Amino acid sequence: MTSFQLSLMQERARAALQNLFIADALAMPVHWYYRVGDIFAAFPNGVSAFDAPPEWHPSSIMSLHSTAQGGRKAVAKAAPDVVGDVILKGRRQHWDRANVHYHVGMAAGDNTLNAHCARLLMRTLAEAEQSRGDAEGVGSGAENAGKTQSSAYSVDDFAARYVDFMTADAPQHPDTYAESYHRGFFHNYAQGLPPRKCGAVTHDTASVGGLVTIAPLALQSLLNGLSLEQVQAQCREHLFLTHPSDELALICDAYVSLVAQLLLRPDGDQPTNEQLLQSVPARTRKALLDVIEKQAPDSDVVGRMLSPACYISDSWPALLYFLCRYRDQPQQALLANTNVGGDNVHRGAVLGVLLGLLRGQSEQVWFSHLVDANAIDQEILQLVATN
Repeated sequence: MTSFQLSLMQERARAALQNLFIADALAMPVHWYYRVGDIFAAFPNGVSAFDAPPEWHPSSIMSLHSTAQGGRKAVAKAAPDVVGDVILKGRRQHWDRANVHYHVGMAAGDNTLNAHCARLLMRTLAEAEQSRGDAEGVGSGAENAGKTQSSAYSVDDFAARYVDFMTADAPQHPDTYAESYHRGFFHNYAQGLPPRKCGAVTHDTASVGGLVTIAPLALQSLLNGLSLEQVQAQCREHLFLTHPSDELALICDAYVSLVAQLLLRPDGDQPTNEQLLQSVPARTRKALLDVIEKQAPDSDVVGRMLSPACYISDSWPALLYFLCRYRDQPQQALLANTNVGGDNVHRGAVLGVLLGLLRGQSEQVWFSHLVDANAIDQEILQLVATN
């Protein structure tokens, strides 16, 4: 509960960020399950609430992933381990076991690593905004009256905090798995490259996981009055720290544009599905509108028509499909995304943001059952209410 009144836009931003963490935790136990039947074998009615991950993961290829850099294990002699020595200290032993769950040891309602990176960015932005406000408060009213809209974001500040967070000896998050981009970044960092030069390019750089930390930055900057073009440029800079991909940057622009459209729209204004799908190529947009109208099974859409994998070419239209089909049923949207598997955690985090903005409210019962619910909500409020 808040002790002050949030504006309509602040309420939308709060709901969006709460949903990000809900969707992440909801999908975590069946993250990267690639056969829907395996999901329902582990959870006979499908995932319907927060749960801990099963001990055995039928689709896990974690043991094939490189612990020295991004991507898969190389045939040639590998570089020294990043996992265990630089990041994920004390968790290296889980990486060589067949069928180990990517999030082994996590509890029901826990958030995965990328969501914790979003929390890190929220804290970074809130603290920077507070410091800036304190500094501006020292000036005269006349000096402050003419100040232009600007952002508290610094890519170098976040990069330094990201390095400290990931390389801490005492665990700062509950996860055992780090996506390819984390491993690639810290492989380069361990070679002595400066943080701004550590973003690595692998076969899966253009993946939906790169968008998980975008929402806190976009929402705070839009609430601070920056133009869409300024916010898009800022989010690209943030994205390229860890995901240097022009393909992903184009989708990042589209995502930020949609966030702005939903956040800033007048009360009562509801975009059409056609408008929500505007960033999808025309042929795919028409096909998605058709299957939504026909109410095709979700697994026929995300599983056959579109891949459930992380690659942004399919994960972006897939999450927009769930947004449009279940726009008036937000719980069902998050459950449907979860129960088709694939990269449902990261896809869900982005979907959750857009659902929160569209609906103007989050799924409060679910949110209250997150492991870190109180701390997360305080971090969200500090972010959205400091402008």
